[in-house]
Amino acid sequence: RWALAQLGDGGLALLAEGLGSPVAEVRKRAVQSIAEIPDGEATALLQDALADPDVVVRRYAALALGARGVADAVPTLIDMVVEGANDVDAADALSALASPPALADQIATRLVDCLARGTVESSARRRLTQALADIPGITASRALADLSHDEDRAVALTAAYILGIRDAR
Repeated sequence: RWALAQLGDGGLALLAEGLGSPVAEVRKRAVQSIAEIPDGEATALLQDALADPDVVVRRYAALALGARGVADAVPTLIDMVVEGANDVDAADALSALASPPALADQIATRLVDCLARGTVESSARRRLTQALADIPGITASRALADLSHDEDRAVALTAAYILGIRDAR
């Protein structure tokens, strides 16, 4: 990956070809390598990878895009939290994306929408609660207040703890 990143545009062209491979593992490795290249063309390729038919490829692309501040990654990152797939990294990426208040509110609203489905298992509610911890704003705070009364004691305690930390700030 390092060697391809050092090739500049030539390496990126080779990696772009890898994104077109019929083999998901090849596409995944291409995304991982493209993530090492910090330019706009690499970001555009990663955005294209968000539409890949393979969920693993999409997840790697979303993590890389989240680190680059690309809001298009939000839906995939939230799905990762719900499904427990690299959920801590996904929550960190969501937190990094939540700097602008409008985007923070959008992220919090999407996380709350996941909770509102009513069929979310307690383990997913715990992950969503933890993801809400670093999302600023009233929407996240209200969701955490609601979660502090969750039927699952671990969810309720986690939410109450996070609210205590938020209030102390």
